[in-house]
Amino acid sequence: MKQKVVIRVNLNNGKKNARTKALQIAVGVQGVESVSLQGEDSSQIVVVGNDIDSVHLTSLLRKKVGSAELMSLSPISYEGNKHNGIQSMVWQSYQASVPYYYTYDVPDNNQDSCTIM
Repeated sequence: MKQKVVIRVNLNNGKKNARTKALQIAVGVQGVESVSLQGEDSSQIVVVGNDIDSVHLTSLLRKKVGSAELMSLSPISYEGNKHNGIQSMVWQSYQASVPYYYTYDVPDNNQDSCTIM
Protein backbone atom coordinates (compact mmCIF):
# COMPACT_ATOMS: atom_id res chain seq x y z
CA MET A 1 0.00 0.00 0.00
CA LYS A 2 1.37 3.38 -0.98
CA GLN A 3 1.62 5.82 1.89
CA LYS A 4 2.83 9.29 2.80
CA VAL A 5 4.83 9.86 5.99
CA VAL A 6 5.56 13.33 7.40
CA ILE A 7 8.33 13.60 10.03
CA ARG A 8 9.38 16.83 11.72
CA VAL A 9 13.13 16.96 12.30
CA ASN A 10 15.18 19.64 14.02
CA LEU A 11 17.71 20.34 11.26
CA ASN A 12 19.24 23.46 12.80
CA ASN A 13 20.91 21.82 15.76
CA GLY A 14 24.46 22.92 14.95
CA LYS A 15 25.42 19.99 12.73
CA LYS A 16 26.83 20.92 9.34
CA ASN A 17 25.20 18.45 7.00
CA ALA A 18 22.06 17.62 8.95
CA ARG A 19 19.72 18.06 5.98
CA THR A 20 21.81 15.94 3.66
CA LYS A 21 22.23 13.24 6.28
CA ALA A 22 18.49 13.20 7.05
CA LEU A 23 17.58 12.85 3.37
CA GLN A 24 20.16 10.09 2.87
CA ILE A 25 18.77 8.17 5.82
CA ALA A 26 15.21 8.53 4.54
CA VAL A 27 16.15 7.35 1.05
CA GLY A 28 17.97 4.33 2.47
CA VAL A 29 14.85 2.86 4.07
CA GLN A 30 13.19 0.01 2.19
CA GLY A 31 10.12 0.94 0.14
CA VAL A 32 10.86 4.67 -0.20
CA GLU A 33 10.10 6.17 -3.62
CA SER A 34 10.54 9.90 -3.00
CA VAL A 35 11.72 12.25 -0.25
CA SER A 36 11.23 16.00 0.00
CA LEU A 37 11.57 18.83 2.51
CA GLN A 38 8.48 20.88 3.33
CA GLY A 39 7.31 23.35 5.90
CA GLU A 40 8.04 26.98 6.53
CA ASP A 41 11.64 26.34 7.58
CA SER A 42 12.09 23.03 5.71
CA SER A 43 11.93 21.12 8.95
CA GLN A 44 9.47 18.49 7.73
CA ILE A 45 10.57 15.49 5.71
CA VAL A 46 7.85 14.05 3.49
CA VAL A 47 8.46 10.44 2.45
CA VAL A 48 6.32 8.62 -0.13
CA GLY A 49 6.57 4.90 -0.80
CA ASN A 50 5.20 1.40 -0.45
CA ASP A 51 4.91 -0.18 3.01
CA ILE A 52 7.34 2.16 4.76
CA ASP A 53 8.18 1.34 8.37
CA SER A 54 7.58 4.83 9.75
CA VAL A 55 8.60 4.01 13.33
CA HIS A 56 11.93 2.57 12.15
CA LEU A 57 12.55 5.62 9.97
CA THR A 58 11.78 8.00 12.84
CA SER A 59 14.07 6.16 15.24
CA LEU A 60 16.90 6.16 12.66
CA LEU A 61 16.53 9.92 12.25
CA ARG A 62 16.59 10.38 16.03
CA LYS A 63 19.79 8.36 16.35
CA LYS A 64 21.68 9.95 13.47
CA VAL A 65 20.36 13.52 13.17
CA GLY A 66 18.70 14.60 16.39
CA SER A 67 15.14 15.09 17.52
CA ALA A 68 12.50 13.68 15.17
CA GLU A 69 8.75 13.49 15.59
CA LEU A 70 6.31 11.49 13.48
CA MET A 71 3.67 14.01 12.41
CA SER A 72 1.36 12.03 10.13
CA LEU A 73 0.99 8.76 8.27
CA SER A 74 -1.64 8.59 5.55
CA PRO A 75 -2.40 6.19 2.69
CA ILE A 76 -2.32 7.58 -0.84
CA SER A 77 -5.30 6.59 -2.94
CA TYR A 78 -5.65 7.00 -6.66
CA GLU A 79 -8.87 8.46 -8.00
CA GLY A 80 -10.38 6.37 -10.76
CA ASN A 81 -8.14 4.53 -13.13
CA LYS A 82 -5.62 7.26 -13.87
CA HIS A 83 -2.30 6.07 -15.17
CA ASN A 84 0.64 8.41 -15.38
CA GLY A 85 2.22 6.57 -18.29
CA ILE A 86 4.26 4.20 -16.14
CA GLN A 87 3.22 0.59 -16.41
CA SER A 88 4.63 -2.25 -14.44
CA MET A 89 6.11 -5.11 -16.37
CA VAL A 90 5.34 -8.66 -15.40
CA TRP A 91 7.98 -11.15 -16.38
CA GLN A 92 6.97 -14.70 -16.95
CA SER A 93 8.72 -17.07 -14.65
CA TYR A 94 11.21 -19.39 -16.30
CA GLN A 95 11.88 -22.72 -14.74
CA ALA A 96 15.11 -24.33 -15.84
CA SER A 97 14.87 -28.02 -16.47
CA VAL A 98 16.69 -30.79 -18.26
CA PRO A 99 15.89 -30.68 -21.99
CA TYR A 100 13.95 -33.57 -23.39
CA TYR A 101 15.74 -35.49 -26.15
CA TYR A 102 13.78 -37.50 -28.68
CA THR A 103 15.07 -40.94 -29.53
CA TYR A 104 14.34 -42.81 -32.72
CA ASP A 105 14.93 -46.49 -33.54
CA VAL A 106 16.90 -46.91 -36.75
CA PRO A 107 16.13 -50.19 -38.46
CA ASP A 108 19.17 -52.32 -39.11
CA ASN A 109 19.60 -52.96 -42.84
CA ASN A 110 21.98 -55.84 -42.63
CA GLN A 111 21.70 -57.20 -46.15
CA ASP A 112 24.49 -59.17 -47.71
CA SER A 113 24.05 -57.72 -51.15
CA CYS A 114 25.85 -54.53 -52.04
CA THR A 115 23.77 -52.03 -53.92
CA ILE A 116 26.73 -50.12 -55.35
CA MET A 117 28.30 -53.04 -57.26
